[in-house]
Amino acid sequence: MADRPRLLLVYPSTHGLGWVRRFQLPPLSLKQVAASTPDEWDVVLADELHDEVPFDGDFDVVGITSMTHQAVRAYEVADRFRSRGVPVVLGGMHPTVLPDEALEHADAVVVGEAEPVWARLLGDLREGRLERVYRSVPEGHRLTIPWSRRDFLAGRRYLTTQTLQVSRGCPYDCPFCTVTPYFGRSFRYRDPEDVLAELRTFDRKLTVILDDNILGDPARARPILEGMAGLGLRWGGQASLRFAEDPGLVRLLARSGCIGIFVGLESAVGEHAHHPKTGSHTSQADLIKRVRDAGIVVEASMIFGFDDHDESVFETTVRFLESCAPSLPTFHVLTPYPGTALFRQFQEEGRLLHTDWSRYDHGHVVFRPRQMTPDRLYRGWVEARREAYRWPSILSRVMKGPARLVTFAYNALRRGGIYGSDGHDRSDQPVSAGDVR
Repeated sequence: MADRPRLLLVYPSTHGLGWVRRFQLPPLSLKQVAASTPDEWDVVLADELHDEVPFDGDFDVVGITSMTHQAVRAYEVADRFRSRGVPVVLGGMHPTVLPDEALEHADAVVVGEAEPVWARLLGDLREGRLERVYRSVPEGHRLTIPWSRRDFLAGRRYLTTQTLQVSRGCPYDCPFCTVTPYFGRSFRYRDPEDVLAELRTFDRKLTVILDDNILGDPARARPILEGMAGLGLRWGGQASLRFAEDPGLVRLLARSGCIGIFVGLESAVGEHAHHPKTGSHTSQADLIKRVRDAGIVVEASMIFGFDDHDESVFETTVRFLESCAPSLPTFHVLTPYPGTALFRQFQEEGRLLHTDWSRYDHGHVVFRPRQMTPDRLYRGWVEARREAYRWPSILSRVMKGPARLVTFAYNALRRGGIYGSDGHDRSDQPVSAGDVR
Protein backbone atom coordinates (compact mmCIF):
# COMPACT_ATOMS: atom_id res chain seq x y z
CA MET A 1 0.00 0.00 0.00
CA ALA A 2 0.98 3.62 -0.49
CA ASP A 3 2.41 5.63 2.42
CA ARG A 4 -0.87 7.53 2.64
CA PRO A 5 -3.67 5.06 1.98
CA ARG A 6 -6.97 6.11 0.43
CA LEU A 7 -10.44 5.20 1.68
CA LEU A 8 -13.57 5.60 -0.46
CA LEU A 9 -16.88 5.79 1.40
CA VAL A 10 -19.99 5.13 -0.71
CA TYR A 11 -23.60 6.01 0.01
CA PRO A 12 -25.66 4.05 -2.57
CA SER A 13 -28.71 5.58 -4.19
CA THR A 14 -31.60 3.61 -5.63
CA HIS A 15 -32.89 6.41 -7.87
CA GLY A 16 -32.10 9.93 -8.98
CA LEU A 17 -33.75 12.84 -7.18
CA GLY A 18 -32.98 15.72 -9.52
CA TRP A 19 -33.13 19.14 -7.87
CA VAL A 20 -34.76 17.59 -4.76
CA ARG A 21 -31.31 16.27 -3.76
CA ARG A 22 -30.57 19.76 -2.47
CA PHE A 23 -33.12 19.12 0.29
CA GLN A 24 -31.40 15.92 1.44
CA LEU A 25 -28.99 15.46 4.34
CA PRO A 26 -25.48 14.01 4.09
CA PRO A 27 -25.18 10.39 5.26
CA LEU A 28 -24.44 10.66 8.98
CA SER A 29 -23.16 7.09 9.17
CA LEU A 30 -20.34 7.93 6.74
CA LYS A 31 -19.60 11.21 8.53
CA GLN A 32 -19.09 9.11 11.66
CA VAL A 33 -16.94 6.54 9.85
CA ALA A 34 -14.81 9.36 8.46
CA ALA A 35 -14.43 10.80 11.96
CA SER A 36 -13.31 7.37 13.23
CA THR A 37 -10.68 6.98 10.49
CA PRO A 38 -7.03 7.47 11.58
CA ASP A 39 -5.43 10.72 10.37
CA GLU A 40 -2.97 8.98 8.03
CA TRP A 41 -5.83 8.03 5.68
CA ASP A 42 -7.21 10.18 2.87
CA VAL A 43 -11.01 9.92 2.92
CA VAL A 44 -13.16 10.41 -0.20
CA LEU A 45 -16.97 10.40 -0.23
CA ALA A 46 -19.17 9.26 -3.11
CA ASP A 47 -22.79 10.06 -2.25
CA GLU A 48 -24.72 8.82 -5.27
CA LEU A 49 -27.36 11.50 -4.70
CA HIS A 50 -24.66 13.95 -5.84
CA ASP A 51 -21.72 11.99 -7.26
CA GLU A 52 -20.75 9.30 -9.70
CA VAL A 53 -18.97 6.42 -7.99
CA PRO A 54 -15.30 6.53 -9.12
CA PHE A 55 -15.04 2.86 -10.05
CA ASP A 56 -11.68 3.38 -11.76
CA GLY A 57 -10.14 5.32 -8.88
CA ASP A 58 -7.09 4.26 -6.92
CA PHE A 59 -8.31 3.20 -3.46
CA ASP A 60 -6.93 0.87 -0.83
CA VAL A 61 -10.36 -0.01 0.54
CA VAL A 62 -14.00 0.87 -0.11
CA GLY A 63 -16.55 1.18 2.69
CA ILE A 64 -20.25 1.02 1.77
CA THR A 65 -23.18 1.64 4.11
CA SER A 66 -26.55 0.09 3.37
CA MET A 67 -30.10 0.22 4.62
CA THR A 68 -32.34 -2.54 3.28
CA HIS A 69 -33.70 -0.63 0.29
CA GLN A 70 -30.11 0.20 -0.73
CA ALA A 71 -28.75 -3.35 -0.43
CA VAL A 72 -29.11 -4.37 -4.08
CA ARG A 73 -27.27 -1.27 -5.27
CA ALA A 74 -24.67 -1.62 -2.50
CA TYR A 75 -23.91 -5.15 -3.65
CA GLU A 76 -23.58 -4.00 -7.27
CA VAL A 77 -21.05 -1.34 -6.26
CA ALA A 78 -19.17 -3.79 -4.03
CA ASP A 79 -18.95 -6.44 -6.76
CA ARG A 80 -17.48 -3.98 -9.26
CA PHE A 81 -14.70 -2.91 -6.92
CA ARG A 82 -13.92 -6.46 -5.85
CA SER A 83 -13.68 -7.52 -9.50
CA ARG A 84 -10.70 -5.11 -9.65
CA GLY A 85 -9.18 -6.58 -6.51
CA VAL A 86 -10.11 -3.63 -4.26
CA PRO A 87 -11.14 -4.77 -0.75
CA VAL A 88 -14.71 -3.86 0.25
CA VAL A 89 -16.24 -3.45 3.71
CA LEU A 90 -20.02 -3.40 4.09
CA GLY A 91 -21.85 -1.98 7.12
CA GLY A 92 -25.09 -0.39 8.21
CA MET A 93 -28.54 -1.70 9.09
CA HIS A 94 -28.89 -4.36 6.39
CA PRO A 95 -25.45 -6.00 6.65
CA THR A 96 -25.87 -6.01 10.44
CA VAL A 97 -29.00 -8.16 10.32
CA LEU A 98 -27.95 -10.25 7.29
CA PRO A 99 -24.15 -10.51 7.58
CA ASP A 100 -23.91 -13.83 5.73
CA GLU A 101 -25.70 -12.36 2.73
CA ALA A 102 -23.49 -9.27 2.82
CA LEU A 103 -20.31 -11.39 3.03
CA GLU A 104 -21.12 -12.78 -0.42
CA HIS A 105 -20.26 -9.30 -1.72
CA ALA A 106 -17.61 -8.06 0.73
CA ASP A 107 -14.24 -8.88 2.21
CA ALA A 108 -15.46 -7.82 5.66
CA VAL A 109 -18.73 -6.82 7.32
CA VAL A 110 -19.22 -4.52 10.30
CA VAL A 111 -22.08 -5.79 12.45
CA GLY A 112 -23.48 -2.97 14.57
CA GLU A 113 -21.99 0.48 15.16
CA ALA A 114 -18.78 1.14 13.25
CA GLU A 115 -17.04 3.68 15.52
CA PRO A 116 -15.71 1.20 18.14
CA VAL A 117 -14.14 -1.17 15.58
CA TRP A 118 -13.27 0.95 12.55
CA ALA A 119 -9.70 1.94 13.41
CA ARG A 120 -8.87 -1.68 14.31
CA LEU A 121 -10.37 -2.89 11.03
CA LEU A 122 -8.23 -0.49 8.99
CA GLY A 123 -5.14 -1.50 10.97
CA ASP A 124 -5.85 -5.16 10.31
CA LEU A 125 -6.29 -4.40 6.61
CA ARG A 126 -2.91 -2.67 6.37
CA GLU A 127 -1.23 -5.55 8.15
CA GLY A 128 -2.81 -8.16 5.88
CA ARG A 129 -4.97 -9.85 8.52
CA LEU A 130 -8.44 -8.49 7.80
CA GLU A 131 -11.14 -10.47 9.60
CA ARG A 132 -14.44 -11.36 7.97
CA VAL A 133 -16.71 -9.90 10.67
CA TYR A 134 -16.17 -7.00 13.07
CA ARG A 135 -18.89 -6.93 15.69
CA SER A 136 -19.88 -4.01 17.93
CA VAL A 137 -22.48 -4.68 20.63
CA PRO A 138 -24.19 -1.63 22.23
CA GLU A 139 -24.11 -1.64 26.03
CA GLY A 140 -24.66 0.67 28.98
CA HIS A 141 -26.42 4.03 29.01
CA ARG A 142 -23.59 6.30 27.84
CA LEU A 143 -22.89 7.01 24.17
CA THR A 144 -19.31 7.91 23.30
CA ILE A 145 -18.68 8.79 19.65
CA PRO A 146 -16.39 11.24 17.83
CA TRP A 147 -17.71 14.49 16.39
CA SER A 148 -18.87 13.81 12.85
CA ARG A 149 -16.72 15.20 10.03
CA ARG A 150 -18.05 17.80 7.63
CA ASP A 151 -14.91 18.92 5.82
CA PHE A 152 -15.00 16.11 3.27
CA LEU A 153 -18.50 17.17 2.12
CA ALA A 154 -17.18 20.28 0.37
CA GLY A 155 -18.73 21.04 -3.00
CA ARG A 156 -22.06 19.30 -2.39
CA ARG A 157 -25.30 21.16 -1.84
CA TYR A 158 -27.33 19.66 1.00
CA LEU A 159 -30.17 21.10 3.04
CA THR A 160 -27.51 21.38 5.75
CA THR A 161 -24.28 19.60 6.68
CA GLN A 162 -24.80 20.44 10.36
CA THR A 163 -26.10 17.06 11.52
CA LEU A 164 -25.27 15.03 14.61
CA GLN A 165 -26.58 12.44 17.04
CA VAL A 166 -27.18 13.04 20.73
CA SER A 167 -28.53 9.60 21.62
CA ARG A 168 -29.04 6.10 20.26
CA GLY A 169 -31.15 3.10 21.19
CA CYS A 170 -34.77 2.51 22.18
CA PRO A 171 -36.38 0.25 24.80
CA TYR A 172 -39.80 0.06 23.11
CA ASP A 173 -38.73 -2.59 20.55
CA CYS A 174 -41.65 -2.01 18.17
CA PRO A 175 -42.06 -5.14 16.01
CA PHE A 176 -41.69 -3.19 12.75
CA CYS A 177 -38.72 -1.02 13.77
CA THR A 178 -35.00 -1.60 13.16
CA VAL A 179 -33.75 0.83 15.83
CA THR A 180 -33.67 -1.60 18.76
CA PRO A 181 -31.99 -4.47 16.83
CA TYR A 182 -29.30 -2.06 15.61
CA PHE A 183 -28.78 0.45 18.43
CA GLY A 184 -29.85 -1.57 21.49
CA ARG A 185 -32.64 -1.65 24.06
CA SER A 186 -31.70 1.36 26.19
CA PHE A 187 -31.45 5.09 25.53
CA ARG A 188 -27.74 5.91 25.41
CA TYR A 189 -26.93 9.63 25.60
CA ARG A 190 -23.72 11.52 24.98
CA ASP A 191 -22.31 13.66 27.75
CA PRO A 192 -24.14 17.03 27.60
CA GLU A 193 -20.91 19.04 27.56
CA ASP A 194 -19.59 17.00 24.63
CA VAL A 195 -22.79 17.66 22.66
CA LEU A 196 -22.77 21.36 23.46
CA ALA A 197 -19.09 21.70 22.57
CA GLU A 198 -19.79 20.20 19.13
CA LEU A 199 -22.82 22.43 18.65
CA ARG A 200 -20.71 25.50 19.40
CA THR A 201 -18.72 24.73 16.24
CA PHE A 202 -21.93 25.14 14.19
CA ASP A 203 -23.17 28.44 12.81
CA ARG A 204 -26.75 29.66 12.99
CA LYS A 205 -27.81 27.86 9.85
CA LEU A 206 -30.16 24.92 10.19
CA THR A 207 -29.01 22.04 12.41
CA VAL A 208 -30.64 18.60 12.28
CA ILE A 209 -30.36 16.17 15.19
CA LEU A 210 -30.72 12.68 13.75
CA ASP A 211 -31.73 10.79 16.90
CA ASP A 212 -34.62 8.39 16.61
CA ASN A 213 -36.07 9.88 19.80
CA ILE A 214 -34.07 12.77 21.22
CA LEU A 215 -36.57 13.15 24.08
CA GLY A 216 -36.79 9.45 24.88
CA ASP A 217 -35.31 10.05 28.33
CA PRO A 218 -36.43 13.59 29.25
CA ALA A 219 -34.24 13.76 32.36
CA ARG A 220 -31.10 13.19 30.28
CA ALA A 221 -32.27 15.38 27.39
CA ARG A 222 -33.05 18.42 29.55
CA PRO A 223 -29.43 19.45 30.32
CA ILE A 224 -28.65 19.35 26.62
CA LEU A 225 -31.70 21.42 25.69
CA GLU A 226 -30.96 23.93 28.46
CA GLY A 227 -27.42 24.36 27.13
CA MET A 228 -28.71 24.78 23.58
CA ALA A 229 -31.04 27.58 24.66
CA GLY A 230 -28.18 30.08 24.70
CA LEU A 231 -26.54 29.08 21.42
CA GLY A 232 -28.91 30.78 18.98
CA LEU A 233 -29.48 27.55 17.03
CA ARG A 234 -32.34 26.69 14.70
CA TRP A 235 -32.79 22.95 14.67
CA GLY A 236 -35.11 20.06 13.91
CA GLY A 237 -35.30 16.51 15.17
CA GLN A 238 -37.45 13.50 15.94
CA ALA A 239 -39.25 12.35 19.08
CA SER A 240 -42.22 10.48 20.45
CA LEU A 241 -45.17 12.86 20.79
CA ARG A 242 -45.56 11.85 24.41
CA PHE A 243 -42.95 14.45 25.36
CA ALA A 244 -45.71 17.05 24.91
CA GLU A 245 -47.52 15.68 27.98
CA ASP A 246 -45.09 17.93 29.88
CA PRO A 247 -45.84 21.59 29.01
CA GLY A 248 -42.53 22.65 30.59
CA LEU A 249 -40.59 20.34 28.28
CA VAL A 250 -42.42 21.78 25.27
CA ARG A 251 -41.45 25.30 26.34
CA LEU A 252 -37.84 24.22 26.88
CA LEU A 253 -37.78 22.60 23.43
CA ALA A 254 -38.88 25.88 21.88
CA ARG A 255 -36.30 27.88 23.90
CA SER A 256 -33.55 25.52 22.74
CA GLY A 257 -34.15 26.68 19.17
CA CYS A 258 -36.26 23.77 17.91
CA ILE A 259 -38.26 24.86 14.88
CA GLY A 260 -39.56 21.45 13.75
CA ILE A 261 -40.14 18.00 15.21
CA PHE A 262 -41.00 14.70 13.48
CA VAL A 263 -43.28 12.40 15.49
CA GLY A 264 -44.40 8.85 14.73
CA LEU A 265 -48.12 8.56 15.48
CA GLU A 266 -48.06 5.20 13.63
CA SER A 267 -51.81 4.48 13.56
CA ALA A 268 -55.11 6.28 14.06
CA VAL A 269 -56.83 3.09 15.25
CA GLY A 270 -56.11 -0.25 16.86
CA GLU A 271 -53.19 -1.64 18.83
CA HIS A 272 -50.52 0.70 17.52
CA ALA A 273 -52.59 3.78 18.37
CA HIS A 274 -52.21 2.76 22.02
CA HIS A 275 -48.63 1.48 22.07
CA PRO A 276 -46.53 2.64 25.08
CA LYS A 277 -44.51 4.83 22.69
CA THR A 278 -47.56 6.58 21.25
CA GLY A 279 -50.50 6.12 23.62
CA SER A 280 -51.29 8.97 26.02
CA HIS A 281 -53.91 10.07 28.51
CA THR A 282 -54.03 13.33 26.52
CA SER A 283 -55.44 13.32 22.99
CA GLN A 284 -52.93 13.49 20.19
CA ALA A 285 -54.80 16.50 18.80
CA ASP A 286 -54.22 18.39 22.06
CA LEU A 287 -50.54 17.36 22.18
CA ILE A 288 -49.95 18.49 18.60
CA LYS A 289 -51.70 21.79 19.29
CA ARG A 290 -49.51 22.32 22.37
CA VAL A 291 -46.36 21.87 20.27
CA ARG A 292 -47.66 24.05 17.42
CA ASP A 293 -48.67 26.78 19.85
CA ALA A 294 -45.07 26.84 21.08
CA GLY A 295 -44.01 27.81 17.53
CA ILE A 296 -42.73 24.38 16.49
CA VAL A 297 -43.66 22.77 13.17
CA VAL A 298 -44.96 19.20 13.65
CA GLU A 299 -44.55 16.48 11.02
CA ALA A 300 -46.65 13.40 11.87
CA SER A 301 -46.00 9.96 10.42
CA MET A 302 -48.69 7.31 9.85
CA ILE A 303 -48.33 3.67 8.77
CA PHE A 304 -50.86 1.60 6.80
CA GLY A 305 -51.02 -2.20 6.79
CA PHE A 306 -51.07 -3.42 10.38
CA ASP A 307 -53.01 -6.63 10.95
CA ASP A 308 -55.88 -4.75 12.63
CA HIS A 309 -56.24 -2.39 9.64
CA ASP A 310 -59.14 -3.00 7.26
CA GLU A 311 -60.13 -0.92 4.24
CA SER A 312 -61.72 1.76 6.42
CA VAL A 313 -58.33 2.77 7.84
CA PHE A 314 -57.47 5.12 4.98
CA GLU A 315 -60.51 7.36 5.35
CA THR A 316 -60.29 7.16 9.15
CA THR A 317 -56.66 8.25 9.09
CA VAL A 318 -57.24 11.20 6.78
CA ARG A 319 -60.11 12.44 8.97
CA PHE A 320 -58.02 11.86 12.11
CA LEU A 321 -55.20 13.99 10.69
CA GLU A 322 -57.64 16.72 9.75
CA SER A 323 -58.69 16.90 13.41
CA CYS A 324 -55.11 16.77 14.72
CA ALA A 325 -53.83 19.23 12.10
CA PRO A 326 -50.09 18.48 12.13
CA SER A 327 -48.07 20.86 9.99
CA LEU A 328 -47.19 18.04 7.58
CA PRO A 329 -48.55 14.47 7.47
CA THR A 330 -46.41 11.60 6.19
CA PHE A 331 -47.76 8.21 5.10
CA HIS A 332 -45.91 4.91 4.88
CA VAL A 333 -46.72 1.37 3.81
CA LEU A 334 -45.86 -1.07 6.59
CA THR A 335 -42.54 -2.70 5.68
CA PRO A 336 -41.27 -5.89 7.40
CA TYR A 337 -37.55 -5.18 7.50
CA PRO A 338 -35.22 -8.16 8.01
CA GLY A 339 -34.03 -8.39 11.59
CA THR A 340 -37.40 -7.29 13.02
CA ALA A 341 -40.04 -9.36 14.78
CA LEU A 342 -42.48 -8.38 12.02
CA PHE A 343 -40.24 -9.89 9.34
CA ARG A 344 -39.94 -13.14 11.30
CA GLN A 345 -43.72 -13.25 11.81
CA PHE A 346 -44.55 -12.73 8.14
CA GLN A 347 -41.84 -15.18 7.09
CA GLU A 348 -43.23 -17.88 9.40
CA GLU A 349 -46.78 -17.20 8.21
CA GLY A 350 -45.76 -17.33 4.54
CA ARG A 351 -46.97 -13.75 3.96
CA LEU A 352 -43.85 -12.24 2.37
CA LEU A 353 -44.39 -11.64 -1.34
CA HIS A 354 -40.66 -11.56 -2.11
CA THR A 355 -37.29 -10.45 -0.80
CA ASP A 356 -36.42 -7.94 -3.50
CA TRP A 357 -34.78 -5.58 -1.04
CA SER A 358 -34.99 -2.62 -3.43
CA ARG A 359 -38.76 -2.57 -2.81
CA TYR A 360 -38.49 -2.57 0.98
CA ASP A 361 -38.88 1.21 1.08
CA HIS A 362 -42.26 2.12 2.66
CA GLY A 363 -43.68 2.76 -0.81
CA HIS A 364 -44.23 -0.83 -2.05
CA VAL A 365 -46.34 -3.60 -0.61
CA VAL A 366 -44.04 -6.56 0.01
CA PHE A 367 -46.36 -8.77 2.11
CA ARG A 368 -49.95 -10.06 2.21
CA PRO A 369 -52.05 -7.88 4.52
CA ARG A 370 -54.48 -9.68 6.79
CA GLN A 371 -57.66 -7.76 5.98
CA MET A 372 -57.20 -6.51 2.42
CA THR A 373 -55.32 -7.34 -0.77
CA PRO A 374 -51.82 -6.01 -1.46
CA ASP A 375 -53.24 -3.90 -4.27
CA ARG A 376 -55.90 -2.37 -2.00
CA LEU A 377 -53.26 -1.45 0.58
CA TYR A 378 -51.17 0.25 -2.06
CA ARG A 379 -54.13 2.12 -3.57
CA GLY A 380 -55.32 3.24 -0.14
CA TRP A 381 -51.87 4.64 0.58
CA VAL A 382 -51.92 6.54 -2.73
CA GLU A 383 -55.43 7.88 -2.10
CA ALA A 384 -54.64 9.04 1.44
CA ARG A 385 -51.53 10.91 0.29
CA ARG A 386 -53.39 12.62 -2.50
CA GLU A 387 -56.30 13.57 -0.23
CA ALA A 388 -54.01 14.97 2.48
CA TYR A 389 -52.11 17.10 -0.05
CA ARG A 390 -55.05 18.68 -1.83
CA TRP A 391 -54.69 22.46 -1.74
CA PRO A 392 -57.65 22.97 0.66
CA SER A 393 -56.13 20.45 3.07
CA ILE A 394 -52.72 22.12 2.89
CA LEU A 395 -54.13 25.60 3.46
CA SER A 396 -56.20 24.41 6.41
CA ARG A 397 -53.08 22.97 8.11
CA VAL A 398 -50.94 25.98 7.35
CA MET A 399 -53.42 28.43 8.83
CA LYS A 400 -53.59 26.49 12.11
CA GLY A 401 -49.85 26.30 12.73
CA PRO A 402 -46.65 28.33 13.15
CA ALA A 403 -44.16 29.49 10.52
CA ARG A 404 -46.84 29.65 7.87
CA LEU A 405 -44.59 30.55 4.95
CA VAL A 406 -42.10 27.76 5.70
CA THR A 407 -44.89 25.27 6.41
CA PHE A 408 -46.61 26.14 3.14
CA ALA A 409 -43.36 25.74 1.23
CA TYR A 410 -42.71 22.28 2.66
CA ASN A 411 -46.31 21.22 2.03
CA ALA A 412 -46.04 22.43 -1.56
CA LEU A 413 -42.76 20.54 -1.98
CA ARG A 414 -44.36 17.39 -0.60
CA ARG A 415 -47.38 17.87 -2.86
CA GLY A 416 -45.05 18.11 -5.86
CA GLY A 417 -43.51 14.79 -4.94
CA ILE A 418 -46.96 13.20 -4.77
CA TYR A 419 -48.81 14.81 -7.66
CA GLY A 420 -45.97 15.76 -10.01
CA SER A 421 -45.98 18.78 -12.28
CA ASP A 422 -48.64 17.23 -14.51
CA GLY A 423 -51.09 16.65 -11.65
CA HIS A 424 -50.76 12.85 -11.75
CA ASP A 425 -49.59 10.67 -8.88
CA ARG A 426 -45.91 9.81 -9.21
CA SER A 427 -45.95 6.62 -7.08
CA ASP A 428 -44.55 3.43 -8.52
CA GLN A 429 -46.88 0.58 -9.34
CA PRO A 430 -47.66 -1.76 -6.44
CA VAL A 431 -46.35 -5.22 -5.82
CA SER A 432 -49.29 -7.51 -6.38
CA ALA A 433 -49.83 -11.11 -5.34
CA GLY A 434 -48.83 -12.12 -8.84
CA ASP A 435 -45.28 -10.91 -8.13
CA VAL A 436 -44.62 -13.68 -5.60
CA ARG A 437 -41.38 -15.50 -6.31
